[in-house]
Amino acid sequence: MTVNTPALSFRIKNILAPMVRVGTLPMRLLALDFGADIVYCEELIDIKMVQCKRVVNEVLDTVDFVAPNGRVVFRTCERERDCVVFQMGSADAKRALAVAKLVENDVAGIDVNMGCPKEYSTKAGMGAALLSDPDKIESILSTLVKGICKPVTCKIRILPLLEDTICLVKRIEKTGVAAIAVHGRKKEERPQHPVHCEVIKAISEAVSIPVIANGGSHDFIKEYTDIEAFQQATAASSVMVARAAMWNPSIFRKEGLCPLKEVMQEYIKYAVRYDNHYTNTKYCLCQMLREQLETTQGKKLHAAQSTQEICEVFEMGSFYEESTAILEAKKASLEAKVQDEDDQMEDTDVIKMAIRFDKREYPPQITPKMYLLEWCRKEKHPQPVYETVQRPLDRLFCSVVTVAEQKYRSTIWDKSKKLAEQAAAIVCLRTLGLPEGKLNEGENHLINKRKRENQELLNNKEHKDDLLVEASHKRAHFAEEASNSSSSEVQ
Repeated sequence: MTVNTPALSFRIKNILAPMVRVGTLPMRLLALDFGADIVYCEELIDIKMVQCKRVVNEVLDTVDFVAPNGRVVFRTCERERDCVVFQMGSADAKRALAVAKLVENDVAGIDVNMGCPKEYSTKAGMGAALLSDPDKIESILSTLVKGICKPVTCKIRILPLLEDTICLVKRIEKTGVAAIAVHGRKKEERPQHPVHCEVIKAISEAVSIPVIANGGSHDFIKEYTDIEAFQQATAASSVMVARAAMWNPSIFRKEGLCPLKEVMQEYIKYAVRYDNHYTNTKYCLCQMLREQLETTQGKKLHAAQSTQEICEVFEMGSFYEESTAILEAKKASLEAKVQDEDDQMEDTDVIKMAIRFDKREYPPQITPKMYLLEWCRKEKHPQPVYETVQRPLDRLFCSVVTVAEQKYRSTIWDKSKKLAEQAAAIVCLRTLGLPEGKLNEGENHLINKRKRENQELLNNKEHKDDLLVEASHKRAHFAEEASNSSSSEVQ
């Protein structure tokens, strides 16, 4: 179900640009604190996002989109819900729509990256590669506009010819997008090249939807008042700031830039509060330090191998300890609450034990699930049915196995679906007084069965090999006789 919120406006806004490795939650929140109106997340690839599962993180008060390997791909929170735009990299309309539907209730808008010139993006047909395929651009944007309720935008670079650029943006406008962000450089140009303000201005005058000017950090934007100067030079509706904000997010502050030390400490507070991975935190802080990386502090930051060590570099060790203690206490409280609720569940028909499966206690390739399945076949019961659920709080698993219309489960939640199912199987086997295949149980009939099966396969193979050898000898004998016969006829 889609949650209807007021549509996001893209007129007269100062916007944090999408930046890979920079536009994570701590940077977005810090930019909002300093005055940014809208914040874009870093580009996230559609193929990775469609595999993610939405998880409510009650410890951090966030919504996490988690990959199958447990890595958090995108994290957001209530503070930014009405002003964060999710940017994706995509070259497929159906996949783009699937990602948009996955995240649309937790963000204010959806953007498609059509300007990134980096190879990792263009080689998959995404980013700036889309600029040469206007049909695909139209397909992706039209599908998104029709398929979701949130505003859709795209971010492009300019084409070599002005008339081609104008033609493209007019075609984009017809798809129904809410705004177009324009990086005023061609795809082969880099930050050191001058931004083409006159092209952005021509685009602004050619379309009726908001145009967001981007690319002014090198030539224009050094402080807050420069944002307005860039907007006037391009006649754009809004301005999107990238590197100037990466160097110091207080660029959005009307009163002027804050001291860098203060900005970095505020960034670290968000990084700790929202459990940002230390490598990402370190990367963003290094971008802020820039020429100070060769100082003593810069070298210590570069050497840091954990969030705690980063905090110590900036004299925030006690803050780290206090914050992590609060988070750990909250996590423990929530886990206790979940356990209480779990204990009070009216699942009286489920037989429960506190069991954890330890693979080291079993022979290789032998598991309790195999023993349980073997027993069910022997007793002519239907094969065991496993129902597994994942707990949002800590993403642990619990499985219930049904055997002969009776349910069994372990009260211990496990870190994987497979481990939880094995634990449920053990509960069932122990309740029924059946062997489960442990190393200390002595004679293991499943191992013996495996050995017999392997021996039969080996015998069959040897028999086939003998037949093949015999057939080969016969063919050789027949060939020799035929050769002798031919020789006699010739003589």
